[in-house]
Amino acid sequence: MTKRKLDRFEENATFPHLFQPSFETLTSGYSQKGRWHEFFGNQHPLILELGCGKGEYTVALAKQYPENNYIGIDIKGARIWRGARTSLENGQKNVAFLRMRIDLILNAFAENESSGIWITFPDPQPAKARKRLTSPMFLNRYRRILKPGSILHLKTDNLALFEYTLETIAEEKHELLMHTFDLYNSNLQEDVMLTQTHYEKLFLAEGIPIKYLRFRLG
Repeated sequence: MTKRKLDRFEENATFPHLFQPSFETLTSGYSQKGRWHEFFGNQHPLILELGCGKGEYTVALAKQYPENNYIGIDIKGARIWRGARTSLENGQKNVAFLRMRIDLILNAFAENESSGIWITFPDPQPAKARKRLTSPMFLNRYRRILKPGSILHLKTDNLALFEYTLETIAEEKHELLMHTFDLYNSNLQEDVMLTQTHYEKLFLAEGIPIKYLRFRLG
């Protein structure tokens, strides 16, 4: 492990808004579950970014919508460090980060605790559809922590994942609100275009269209 990573891991431990529960803590009864409003000190809607990476969307959305609270979730500590540090430097009180595996999401959030989910450039898992963050297995987990009517967003460069998600939405009878196969060459005026992640910029530089959709669980 490089010294840079070690330094970031060490700094992560000092951030008051970065939570890093162990697997044992999550599976034996996580005390923060159902109590995120206590950390933020209000009852504002809680929006999650899954696989947040460096947290660009978490930070940007929190700045754009101060009436919401945002939690970026990722297992990579060296990446999540960037978002945690930036939001702390910005003085953003409506931002937190949670370092954990997303398949344990039911161990970290209570029923109806979240009001929305963003999935930004996730691993497309080409060989394992079940592990895709938009698979029926994961959508059923999200259903248990989301308030009724909550909106889920997907932004990806991967055509196969995008088409798979559209098929899943149709087969599972969820409500597709909108979609585009080429976000930046569309006529949309969407908040989703206000921020570009590190990887998104790389994809655009290579001429890869960015796909976006949003939907509600049926």
